[in-house]
Amino acid sequence: MVRASANSVNPHVHSGVRIVVAGDQGTGKSSLISTAASENFRPNVAPVLPPTTLALDLYPDHVPITVIDTTSSIPDIDRVSEELKRADTVVLTYACDRPETLESLSTFWLPHLRNLEVRVPVIVVGCKLDLRDESQQVSLEQVMSPIMQQFREIETCIECSASRQIQVPEVFYYAQKAVLHPTAPLFDQETQTLKPRCVRALKRIFILCDHDRDGALSDAELNDFQVKCFNAPLQPSEIIGVKKVVQDKLSEGVNERGLTLTGFLFLHALFIEKGRLETTWTVLRKFGYNDDIKLADDLFPPLKYTPDQSVELTNEAIEFLKTIFDAFDADFDGMLRPCELEELFSTAPESPWIGNPYEDAAERNAFQGLSLDAFLSEWALMTLLNPTFSVENLIYLGYSGDPLSAVRVTRKRRTDRKRQLSERNVLQCFVFGPRNAGKSALLNSFIGRPYSEAYNPTIEDRYAVNVVDIAKENKKYLVLKEIPESGVEKLLANKESLASCDIAVFVHDRSVESSWRASSELLVNIAGHGENTGFEVPCLIVAAKDDLESFTSAIQDSIRVSQDMGVEAPIPISVKLGDFNNVFHRIVKAAEHPHLSIPETEAGKNRKHYNKLIGRSLMCVSVGAAVALVGLGAYRIYAARKSASG
Repeated sequence: MVRASANSVNPHVHSGVRIVVAGDQGTGKSSLISTAASENFRPNVAPVLPPTTLALDLYPDHVPITVIDTTSSIPDIDRVSEELKRADTVVLTYACDRPETLESLSTFWLPHLRNLEVRVPVIVVGCKLDLRDESQQVSLEQVMSPIMQQFREIETCIECSASRQIQVPEVFYYAQKAVLHPTAPLFDQETQTLKPRCVRALKRIFILCDHDRDGALSDAELNDFQVKCFNAPLQPSEIIGVKKVVQDKLSEGVNERGLTLTGFLFLHALFIEKGRLETTWTVLRKFGYNDDIKLADDLFPPLKYTPDQSVELTNEAIEFLKTIFDAFDADFDGMLRPCELEELFSTAPESPWIGNPYEDAAERNAFQGLSLDAFLSEWALMTLLNPTFSVENLIYLGYSGDPLSAVRVTRKRRTDRKRQLSERNVLQCFVFGPRNAGKSALLNSFIGRPYSEAYNPTIEDRYAVNVVDIAKENKKYLVLKEIPESGVEKLLANKESLASCDIAVFVHDRSVESSWRASSELLVNIAGHGENTGFEVPCLIVAAKDDLESFTSAIQDSIRVSQDMGVEAPIPISVKLGDFNNVFHRIVKAAEHPHLSIPETEAGKNRKHYNKLIGRSLMCVSVGAAVALVGLGAYRIYAARKSASG
């Protein structure tokens, strides 16, 4: 690998760089800008220059640079602040002959940037180098080290003289470079190591370039990599030189097959340490990464689907994931342990399943391992909730097909109800119920968690996903979404909240009469919401805690309500005893036939009855009108014949 040439650097999304220059009065801001633009020093410049554009060919990246001068007047600080907020990078100046202006950077300007939440690279520039007292010579590193320790946003420090034209172009070169090739995402200055996300991206690139999958880049593979990234081949002597640099410093960086991953990472750390960040950034951008070291958004065509459609993985993507599962199941036990899962996602920016909603959503064994079904269930959930994120992670794992071939958009749920069949492979079930009804216990049992007497109220939406085998060739992924009682009001405020729901389950504690009353109210409210919005959903009633003594009146009332509303009778279950009455199978079957088990409220029945009456009235009017028209036509024919015979 050689350094990126000028025409090979790809600044990616940057169409221009806006540099704002700020600092105390009299520190040389305007002279610095004027000299950089004209390449000549002018002793008399305006106190504040208008926006200045630097020559396009001044720097090798050929990216337009606009420099914004600012006033140091306190009354104008609000205007200066607005300019700072619009900056791609900030140049803060101090005068080398006035130590108080350097102190002002750490007491005012840098804290001010933080208060404004301006999170861009900062270049600190000591102007008027020619005026510094030669008897007080101190190294720049000595002066700036304490400030840089305190303010990590400082990218570079440099001293210059506009009047002597010393290092003036370098100021704006470093400012531009801090935007186009920033250090912070790649390298930790404190530990002097590559940052984790950078390592993961480079590892993915290494694997993509290791065509024969032997864990090393051969001379031919290195040359292909060089041509792809820098549009120029490596000479044999250059390849030997690259490998020698690595081998001299790191014996494990090169083996008999070529450059290892360790050596590849070492090379990039070396480039960055030597200030050649553009080399690493060119590589990253050539492989589609943005400034956050994530694959750029434009790599993923936007998916278009309506709220009552969902997105699922295609068979092609599922087969790819099965191959990946087998490849990372190092001990061939049919499970992915946490360390194997971490290795699997080591080419993604982070593991996508850390934290909610994925971390506790699938079934795991005693060692927190995932079976193939559980692994694919997590992917089904991620694709349902965030299809683009799912496709993005497929690509991080090495999926090389068209991103759109990895997913499919399902038919609209309204169409499913009309056709009386759902063709979805992933079904989403909303689980409603009052506090302590047994919702969480139902979800826990679904993913193999042991029963617990402890009550931990759910305060936010929670998911559980698993495979339900309906028949030999009919495997469905069922997603249970637990909606806490406190979240129902928010759900009802959204007209499209039930659009993504395939079936709703209403859980109550059959040993507590008030639990059934609360659950039945939820059923009526959700059913009414579906009727009002057009997103009606099949519903089932689950009578939990069947191991406890039940209230006869509540049982009778629940059966009456189910009959009145046209849904299946309550399904009794006991999570404690492990008696589930085939509830998950029944949930899937009801979701597969979405025209059945749709509850009707009294208001809905009245509305339907009214619509029928109106329909009949219109029919009578239509029939009457038709009869009248036929009669009129017959009369006209009769009259015409009579006239002709006369």
